[in-house]
Amino acid sequence: MFVMFCTPFFNENAKIFLNAITSLNGVRVGVISQEPQEVLSSEMRQRFAGHWRVQDALNADQLTVAARELSKRHGPIHRLFANNEQSQVPVAEARDRLGVDGMNAETARNFRDKARMKDLFHKAGVPCARHARVENEADAWLFVEKVGFPVCIKPLAGAAAQSTYRVESGDALRDVLRASGPSAANPLQIEEFVVGDEHSFDTFSLLGQPLWHSLTRYLPTPLEAMRNPWIQWRVVLPREVDTPMYDDIRKIGRQALSALGMGTGLSHLEWFRRKDGSIAISEVGARPPGAQIVPLMNRAHDVDLYRTWSELMVFGNFTQPSPRKYAVGVAFLRGLGGGRVKAVHGLEGVLRDLGGLVTDVRPPQPGQPASISYEGEGYVIVRHPQTAYVESALLHIVSNVRVELVG
Repeated sequence: MFVMFCTPFFNENAKIFLNAITSLNGVRVGVISQEPQEVLSSEMRQRFAGHWRVQDALNADQLTVAARELSKRHGPIHRLFANNEQSQVPVAEARDRLGVDGMNAETARNFRDKARMKDLFHKAGVPCARHARVENEADAWLFVEKVGFPVCIKPLAGAAAQSTYRVESGDALRDVLRASGPSAANPLQIEEFVVGDEHSFDTFSLLGQPLWHSLTRYLPTPLEAMRNPWIQWRVVLPREVDTPMYDDIRKIGRQALSALGMGTGLSHLEWFRRKDGSIAISEVGARPPGAQIVPLMNRAHDVDLYRTWSELMVFGNFTQPSPRKYAVGVAFLRGLGGGRVKAVHGLEGVLRDLGGLVTDVRPPQPGQPASISYEGEGYVIVRHPQTAYVESALLHIVSNVRVELVG
């Protein structure tokens, strides 16, 4: 079986997925990237059946040409897929042109275009924030007149809270519109600002049928972390995943996936629990979650879900994880300001304090550039059979570790 994996860059996440895919028995793997394969180890490169470099790995035309050239050399393409958000639509467009099984481009756009997504939610009765597409300033002001402040403004195809703003006044709205320049060719998404606890709902599906799910809680919301650069963000994966308190999101989350046309893969759905207990779905990605959520699930079940995802995408096989043994959480180590990492203070003492609770550590390295995301420059993962212990350990980390940056 010949399958193709597409990635713009060989970042750490892509390497982990590549390692899982290339370890599958009876599978030859072709790789398409815009970064040269020479950045990888020779051991990893030797596991590729072939590689094709493109100038733009998010360009469907270039992906199609690359896939055809690799197919000439290595045979028919059985699968063509990617693990990152930005690649989903161009990879789906290439699949359509090549006649390869998998999510088609129209369905992939349901997950990428946030206005289209919310329209589908509305038609299916899936609760979500009121929203509108913004192609000019008048569109934004009309929405604010109906909904009022605060509102949230984001790109239609955004990810990881990048270029997402909470707007609380007319002056702030004018500033955002001036900086963003919305147009028919570059529209924005405007939504009412939902207040509540934010979570994820991560689901393995096969041919549209949900097979297994997990949940996390964000502390605080990603947007709040982006607005306050001093916050060291945390994600908690509770042990109590199957309790009745999550029955409503299980039902609504599956409705949301069905409304968008989720087929086969691991999806990442973000949702809010308002103070009155009601739910609002934020958005859904038809790809594995980031923010170390896959490692959290791995540690909670002592399993390798990278391989599970690879087997699902390639063979259509799914191995049910064993019952959850632990609650798990990650604290992201984040410096205040810009520049580069000068030093990390308090980490050694915290690791001594937590002892056997710690499963993974990636400390910020001196000279490392400051991150532009809420995930910061490093992280610590902890686990314990009781969720409260994990929450306490994460709070201890962010209260006592400081990343010093220097311009």
